[in-house]
Amino acid sequence: MTSIPPVPPERDLVMLLTAAHAAANAAVTRRMDDAGFADLRPAHGYVFQHLVEGPMRVTELARKLGMTAQGASKSVIELERMGYVLRQSDPGDQRNRPVALTEQGWEAIEAARAARAVVNAELFAAIGSGAAENLLSMLQRLAERTGGLRELLARRLRPER
Repeated sequence: MTSIPPVPPERDLVMLLTAAHAAANAAVTRRMDDAGFADLRPAHGYVFQHLVEGPMRVTELARKLGMTAQGASKSVIELERMGYVLRQSDPGDQRNRPVALTEQGWEAIEAARAARAVVNAELFAAIGSGAAENLLSMLQRLAERTGGLRELLARRLRPER
């Protein structure tokens, strides 16, 4: 069996992307905490991203999240208890209770967008605008080639297991 020599961490693109992702997420999470949303976890964002489009049944949310209806229901119950979503009643079908974002849910989305904007600005400042533009172009090319950008734009990225 042929042994593959280890790649030093500072030359391992996967590790560097993982490190940058973790640090950026931590910075956004700190800003969300400071904005009064310390009870939210990054996984909640996956639920929010689908509810931005409008109210949705738990079964449809589960399908979009790639999880069971029971798992999606558990997330909805948690977010409802925290005040970020509510289940609406459907006068035509009492079994159909679409989930919608509350005002607090929309405020959390705006806070997350603001936090990402600040973190983006800080990262750009750390490497300079020219390097940032080059990095963005390269990352976009990688994201397109791997299909990750398509999945992101279609809101099909799913929580890590």
